[in-house]
Amino acid sequence: HYLPSIEYFCVLQQFDTIVFEQHEYYVKQSYRNRSYIRTSQGTEMLVVPLTAKHGKVTIKDVRIDYSQKWQNNQWRTLETAYRKAPFFEYYSDELRSILFSNQQFLFDLNMLLLSFCLKAIKLKPTIAASVSYEKIPANDVLDLRMQIEAKKPHSSRLFYKPESYHQVFGNGFVENLSLIDLLFCEGPRATAILVASRKENLNK
Repeated sequence: HYLPSIEYFCVLQQFDTIVFEQHEYYVKQSYRNRSYIRTSQGTEMLVVPLTAKHGKVTIKDVRIDYSQKWQNNQWRTLETAYRKAPFFEYYSDELRSILFSNQQFLFDLNMLLLSFCLKAIKLKPTIAASVSYEKIPANDVLDLRMQIEAKKPHSSRLFYKPESYHQVFGNGFVENLSLIDLLFCEGPRATAILVASRKENLNK
């Protein structure tokens, strides 16, 4: 996922070893190239534009479209939304560096951002990418591919129960935004909030 949601990390924090699927076919209108933040105008979607695709393309081969100035636009949006957040300056330089690193492929950008997020919440799982597509993985692997879908609300799954925290805009709490919303607003407390937001223990 691109700048994954709090729900996503409620799952990841439960495992010591994580294998990311890079041989699946790209799915449109998914979290693979979009995430959500909170602005003064409400919830806003950040989207990484992709080049035109012909037929089925594996996620590792999906290219980012740099004919659009999406990096500048997104960074302006992030600055406007979070520059008054308590921990924006602490995380912003590294996040900006990754966003402007001009990765050719979406999968590579997402992995860099994921590493940034894991480091920020002090998680150190062993990370790997799949070597081939396996419809049915090994018995000791918990298959969570396609479990967190953009078209279904988080309440339909067993991963996340909202734990409120202070957000920059508005009076009501907005659930399950990108982890960066939590990081900018709560900083080191983000890890404890993630633990409190866990709905079910998967690592049995």
